[in-house]
Amino acid sequence: MSATTREVVLGVGAGIAAYKSCDLLRRLQERGYGVTVVPTPSSLNFVGAATWEALSGRPVRTQVWENVPEVSHISIAQNADFFLIAPATADLIARIAAGRADDLLTNLIVASNVAMLIVPAMHPGMWNDPATIANVATLRARGYLVMEPEFGRLTGSDTGQGRFPEVSAIITAFDSMTGNIRDLVGRRVLVTGGGTREAIDSVRFIGNKSSGKQALAIARAAALRGADVHLIAANMDTSSLTGVEVTNVESADDMRIALDGQFPLCDVLVMSAAVADAKPAHSVIEKIKKSLFTSIELVANPDLLAELARLKRHQVMIGFAAQTSNLLESARAKLVAKGLDVIYVNDVSNGAIFGKDTTQGMILLRNGADIALKEVSKDALANLLLDHAIRQLG
Repeated sequence: MSATTREVVLGVGAGIAAYKSCDLLRRLQERGYGVTVVPTPSSLNFVGAATWEALSGRPVRTQVWENVPEVSHISIAQNADFFLIAPATADLIARIAAGRADDLLTNLIVASNVAMLIVPAMHPGMWNDPATIANVATLRARGYLVMEPEFGRLTGSDTGQGRFPEVSAIITAFDSMTGNIRDLVGRRVLVTGGGTREAIDSVRFIGNKSSGKQALAIARAAALRGADVHLIAANMDTSSLTGVEVTNVESADDMRIALDGQFPLCDVLVMSAAVADAKPAHSVIEKIKKSLFTSIELVANPDLLAELARLKRHQVMIGFAAQTSNLLESARAKLVAKGLDVIYVNDVSNGAIFGKDTTQGMILLRNGADIALKEVSKDALANLLLDHAIRQLG
């Protein structure tokens, strides 16, 4: 099993509901899971491999004979923490019950002994067929979690039990199986994100490339885990967030005021905002004429993390370090100097990471070994950082 990212094999059977698993994949990624999609060969008639690869960011294979040197049916099975088979057709359920291993997905199922959730979707006549009933009973007796399909209209005019469950219901069942409990209930998590802008005049500013995507991922993950979340957002789009209190700010001074009010109330601070190191010594209301725009005198912005470290009581503090050289040395120095419990450092040379959905870098802990991360989603990183925050909270 993976030591850093919770890995899920999303098996996709050959049913018309296969397209709904595209949304299911996204929901899993939002929860911080790394997802490898393994469709049955016939399911590619409904959703093609290119779609799954684009959504998952990973190669998609259907047969044991693809990329033979990797021995995929063993390597993927060993790396998986959980299986989610959705949709599962009558044929796929029959093959799993019989212990068949005639494509990559069924090979993986036979080769793995982790928890598996099976989500049937088929015509009501097939769901109620004695063979399917017996096969489902066999799977449940072996420890598989098999959901009940919903009642409703299916392909054409037929109605009955066999409809693919709502994605939210599948996620609830999956959370129950995996023990992905709401472990931050009763905790207050304060997140900063985006990049501050320091005004030169009414239209120009000093800023940076931070998109705020990592802050969104952290705020969303903390809320899903039950925390009371407050996001201090510097010039970033928060329209996709629900269930999170947001304070919008412009400059480092604005963020300082917001932090002063919120930090004493929080249990965890995740300082992912890119705060400008300096600002113009003088800002004017009118736009400076081009002919007069020859130089800018700068003064240092306050060191917000250092100020908060002096106020720290019980809070767990998580910081970020975006570097282009001497990554680990710089991050370790910042970890100590700013009184942080956890720091994430990455290499942003040539604009890497900014605006992207994935990241790679190193997690450094005040008490614990460093953790190297190859390319993972920002949602996955968010949950990893929250995992370490919970450990620090005890």
